[in-house]
Amino acid sequence: MAKEKTTAFFCSECGGEFSKWMGQCPACKAWNTLVEEPVVKKKGAGSAASGRIFQTDHAPAKLSEIDLKDEDHVLTGIAELDRVLGGGVVPGAMVLVGGDPGIGKSTLLLQMCRELAGKGHRILYVSGEESLKQIKMRAMRLGDFSDALSLYCETDLTDIENAIVKMKPEIVVIDSIQTMYASEISSAPGSVSQVREACAVLLRLAKSLPVSVFIVGHVTKEGTVAGPRVLEHMVDTVLYFEGDSNNAYRILRSVKNRFGSTNEIGVFEMCREGLTQVLNPSEHMLSGRPKGASGSVVVCTMEGTRPLLIEIQALVCRTSFGMPRRQATGVDYNRVNLLMAVLEKRIGIKSGDCDAYVNVAGGLKLQEPAVDLGVCLCVVSSYENMPIDESVVVFGEVGLSGEVRSVSFAAQRIKEAEKMGFSTCILPKSALEKQQIDTKMNLIGVSDLNEAIRAVKKSEQRGA
Repeated sequence: MAKEKTTAFFCSECGGEFSKWMGQCPACKAWNTLVEEPVVKKKGAGSAASGRIFQTDHAPAKLSEIDLKDEDHVLTGIAELDRVLGGGVVPGAMVLVGGDPGIGKSTLLLQMCRELAGKGHRILYVSGEESLKQIKMRAMRLGDFSDALSLYCETDLTDIENAIVKMKPEIVVIDSIQTMYASEISSAPGSVSQVREACAVLLRLAKSLPVSVFIVGHVTKEGTVAGPRVLEHMVDTVLYFEGDSNNAYRILRSVKNRFGSTNEIGVFEMCREGLTQVLNPSEHMLSGRPKGASGSVVVCTMEGTRPLLIEIQALVCRTSFGMPRRQATGVDYNRVNLLMAVLEKRIGIKSGDCDAYVNVAGGLKLQEPAVDLGVCLCVVSSYENMPIDESVVVFGEVGLSGEVRSVSFAAQRIKEAEKMGFSTCILPKSALEKQQIDTKMNLIGVSDLNEAIRAVKKSEQRGA
């Protein structure tokens, strides 16, 4: 008789299950992602989570019978977090929060619990990494907490489920999902099987009770949440905490949100008392900007529905080696190389024997093509040692022919620049002609890089 298999291979990216190891996952086509895990022996149909301790009595409902109310969104009391969540916490929602170790994930969620508990909401904070005394010490730095917040240090998924069903809290925080384990699965906590099963159980609880569940997830060295990629597909919202330990600013970015806009960001500053909100990020990002220095320009980028003014810096200098060095921080490296090739071909800047460094001040990572014009102008400014007037803000996408193409939300960008005291805006001519913009700023529409450079030089002459 053939021996029954006790292990199987799971894909750490998509969670697919296979009987043998393969170099490439047949489901998601990822390479070297199959790991061997013990197989759960199922007593009946369904997974280990299907025979849990509670049953739902919900009947199918018609779409017209579903009532949507404004109070479905519960405000957390932290405006930046509410913005990223899409207006607040939705009952029954499942939110995954990822980020580097020590970035402030647990601190932010504990501050959220403090605000909500002060409003009378029942909250259960489950920690598998810290003791009750450790959480108490961190909570004392944040302020006074209401008795509506309950702490529970446990990693057994069955005990956590029993506590949630018995207490019936409105919000549950799991810190972290990689420490939770189900006794039905023999693999170690943090493995593909355990993470997937824990997420499935918590998702069933969130949708059935309903209760809002916040999950803290560890990240890999590539910056993605550790565990199977199916974890991000199962939850309703995925938030990433970005920032540098040497930088006080923290960016909370939404990359998936079923209840609001994606790519929204919240800006925080790490202080001794915890994370404080930065309600005017443009002002903070532009603080300490050099005056009269070449290779510096301010661009206006959109993060979700919020316009941000960011300083882009460039340094172009002669190299002593045969191969010039290129380095980009905060912007895509390949995009910078492409733009420098456009400058050499269309403008005549010979940068083949020059090192070039491009940096985004403030630690933000910009991916919008509207910053292309700013990158080109600051490279030209540093190459020709030509300072750009401090009252100038630019935005626009640059094509391979050197043309400056239109971008969206031109009116919002100009309004933000005017509010911050800028007097001149260089933007695509097509965006200027497309809509009438009511502003006191000097709007200069350009169709290609040559016109943009001439406009910058005229602004500098007027400023001088």
